[in-house]
Amino acid sequence: MPHTSTPAPAPVSATSTSATATATASASEIVRLNAANARTPAGRVSLVGAGPGDPDLLTVKALRTMQQADVIVYDRLVSPAIRALFPIGTPTIYVGKAKHQHSVPQQEINALLIAKARQGLDICRLKGGDAFVFGRGGEEMLELHQAGIETCLVPGITAASGCTSYAGIPLTHRGLAQGCTFVTAHAEKELDLNWTALARLDHTLVFYMGLTKAGLIAGELTRVGMSAATPVALIENGCCPQQRVIQGSLAELETLVSRHQVQSPALIVVGQVVSLAEQLQWFQTAIATQETVATQETVATREITATQKTVLVADSSVQTALKRVG
Repeated sequence: MPHTSTPAPAPVSATSTSATATATASASEIVRLNAANARTPAGRVSLVGAGPGDPDLLTVKALRTMQQADVIVYDRLVSPAIRALFPIGTPTIYVGKAKHQHSVPQQEINALLIAKARQGLDICRLKGGDAFVFGRGGEEMLELHQAGIETCLVPGITAASGCTSYAGIPLTHRGLAQGCTFVTAHAEKELDLNWTALARLDHTLVFYMGLTKAGLIAGELTRVGMSAATPVALIENGCCPQQRVIQGSLAELETLVSRHQVQSPALIVVGQVVSLAEQLQWFQTAIATQETVATQETVATREITATQKTVLVADSSVQTALKRVG
């Protein structure tokens, strides 16, 4: 029976799918757990990629790890549809991060995983996309290894691959792009990239976490020689029913973000392959078809109900007439 989940809670607290199981990532709790379980045989932490949102894109191993875990520690980018698959009664801890919102610091997340593992628990550390692609999975695994905790990694479909596929944009295409480059636009201070190299690669460029840097990305790429007419796409909520794909040119990138009020999670795709999106689209068509079928079924149900009511009224009238004749 699937777990019915509410939207992810505020990152200041951790919630459990069980009414009685709650947890927090507070520093005092972590210290207490470490002290109380110093002699407990350590458990294991599995870093699991949840993919880009569609639960059908979960690997078999990812689903099995979720189902067998003693506790699930998950990020903001784990979609509601995937959270609905969490087993009922398994404690869950939300440690998501969002720009301009309070987040659980990475060091506290690392400490939490170590503390829980030292309780002898098997932990599913669930991340959107792939844990080793801009997911800080390497940082967490290093900390766990240094603490002597057993780990394993379950790869997931990274957003650049999944979302472009669902948008009908091939990352490579003969004659248009011989390669692709994934770039994070998130930086602790300033975004320091080799823009000249990126512009001259003739690759499809996919920027993660780049919405607030859209103007900078467009400006720097055109400054070093990339054509302002280069096709771009913004993919919002990729691989989900509410997916939006907004296309334009590099010169329009910042305007597209504001005009269409694009919200995170979203990817920025830059390159000639974007020009194929309309010809290769399939997911939006499938969603539209499903909505049409659902609408038709609703209309048919209403018509049947109306007919049934008409028949009942007619039958009642006949019964009344017969009584009068009798």
